[in-house]
Amino acid sequence: MPAHPRTPISVDNANLLQARVDELRRQLQDKPAELLARLSGARFTLDEQGASRLELEFWGKPIWMRLPQGALEASGSPAPVNLPNTALVLYYLNHADGSPSGSDWIAFSELPDGRFYAQAFQGYTGKSLAARFGANQASFRSAARAAGGEPTAFGDLAFRFPLFPRVSLLAVRWEGDEDFPANHQILFSAAVSHYLPTDACAIAGSMLTRKIIAAG
Repeated sequence: MPAHPRTPISVDNANLLQARVDELRRQLQDKPAELLARLSGARFTLDEQGASRLELEFWGKPIWMRLPQGALEASGSPAPVNLPNTALVLYYLNHADGSPSGSDWIAFSELPDGRFYAQAFQGYTGKSLAARFGANQASFRSAARAAGGEPTAFGDLAFRFPLFPRVSLLAVRWEGDEDFPANHQILFSAAVSHYLPTDACAIAGSMLTRKIIAAG
């Protein structure tokens, strides 16, 4: 009998998330910086002291990682990058294999082992969006734009959010009627499993949902 898949880590479980970050940092130390840049779409540079540094787009803004220690710096902020964001960047750099990102979208249930946790994922993403915006399409549109979304032709209303150079998320809304309420869902670019494990997709979906709700 196959082993039961590992439960995706929540952004609220700081202890487990910190342990995963420490593990990912150790894995990254053995990988050449030039190779990481080529596979992930990041830019490899050397700082003033000659140390290796990677620059990549993260949620539409530049972020830098110093190697081999894996320290992160965000554009325009002296504060340390928080734990969930650090985890996502480390996941991405560790898993990137250079595959084309493609133009199709897939649901969480289509990710490796995603069907086991698709209901839970929808609960804290799509259902949370539905609870916040309900029948108010204009409010969802305004919030998604304010959160950095790019209008995309999908469903009744959709916004694309570039997470990394080769990974994007899509927040989709389907309008309801007198019998059914509006439905929302977070989708992923089709090649996401070449760049992020299911654990990280769960984190990214949760973060995007919170961004949109906060912007609204």
